[in-house]
Amino acid sequence: MNMKYYSTNKLAPNVSLQEAVVKGLAPDKGLYMPEKIKVLPQSFYDNIGNMSFQEIAYTVADAFFGEDIEAETLKEIVYDTLSFDTPVVHVNDNIYSLELFHGPTLAFKDVGGRFMARLLGYFIKKQGQKDVKVLVATSGDTGSAVANGFLGVDGIHVYVLYPKGKVSAIQECQFTTLGQNITAIEVDGTFDDCQALVKTAFLDEELNKKLNLTSANSINVARFLPQAFYYFNAYAQLKKQGKADNIIFCVPSGNFGNITAGLIAKRMGLPVKRFIAANNSNDIFYEYLQTGKYNPRPSVQTIANAMDVGDPSNFVRVLDLYEHSWDKIKKEITGEWYDDDTIRKVVKDTYEQTGYLLDPHGACGYSALEDSLEADETGVFLETAHPAKFLETVEDIIEKSVAIPEKLQAFMKGEKKSISMGKTFEEFKEFLLK
Repeated sequence: MNMKYYSTNKLAPNVSLQEAVVKGLAPDKGLYMPEKIKVLPQSFYDNIGNMSFQEIAYTVADAFFGEDIEAETLKEIVYDTLSFDTPVVHVNDNIYSLELFHGPTLAFKDVGGRFMARLLGYFIKKQGQKDVKVLVATSGDTGSAVANGFLGVDGIHVYVLYPKGKVSAIQECQFTTLGQNITAIEVDGTFDDCQALVKTAFLDEELNKKLNLTSANSINVARFLPQAFYYFNAYAQLKKQGKADNIIFCVPSGNFGNITAGLIAKRMGLPVKRFIAANNSNDIFYEYLQTGKYNPRPSVQTIANAMDVGDPSNFVRVLDLYEHSWDKIKKEITGEWYDDDTIRKVVKDTYEQTGYLLDPHGACGYSALEDSLEADETGVFLETAHPAKFLETVEDIIEKSVAIPEKLQAFMKGEKKSISMGKTFEEFKEFLLK
């Protein structure tokens, strides 16, 4: 029996992996979830310290996708996606940084972006489809990871929608200078406006009749599930050092795809004591944890821009995992939030005291661990992007220049090409149909 995927709204039929990946969003506006989460055998956890990142990731991927994809093909996709590592680095006391910025665009979404590009490419070929349009909204890092993952992939054209003036200059370079099968659309609005355009497009009958549309945001199962690989790899590295008891993962949270992947890793048996969701001033989830009420609102702009999300898509997946129980969610996830002034102070102080340079998102994660870690716990925060991606902000804080990695320098040499657009759906629809 192949794994089926159901919609979080429970009003649409269950579908195959292929359909969940190619469609992206369920017809009832829900997000797809795997109908079962397999617990990995104890022998896997006993031996995990001796395995490579690729071997670990393949074992995890096989539990989700192995019934739908030939073993060799899946192995090829995983090994091709993970041509880089995600090291755990000691920062201070019992706090570690899981550095997720060693991929092509120096951000944690490289794994999900590359994995999804290869999986979608595989299914499209299988269906004999041509001219698939991938729509992706970005608050900064998703756009570059997805664009670079899909660059040059036959039969697929990617449209990256991003909020004008609200992503860093280097982030913008990474998806506006590529050309080929990548089109950047600069929307006069917020990330939430971009996300609304993408979601509305998937639900528009005329568009879907005329075009093959899919999504590469973390609303797509092929984008968010591979992010579980990180958590297993971090555990393996800490186990080798004898530091794997009482692990706490702290996740800088925007659209909540990353922490959802972590929660699923825990359901697969990964020994994690609890999770912390660290927010910036867009503290919608933090407020939910305090009150039990979810109150989405327009996002506000901060220096941790990839977390500027006022209505996180994956919140419905978190609710679904915990059967909509606020009490159950609170038992496993706590929250913190930090304003820009605090983020600046944390970046500066940590750099001066430890020599470790945080980016503004990682600073939220580090800060939350400093504020709430207990003596017998090992804290791991996800350092989601290289600080040089936020060059002006970080240099301004530490009053020193930051070396720009070669991978980033290459993007900065390109010429920006983007299409300017308002935030009305009519304008976006007309553009797609043209």
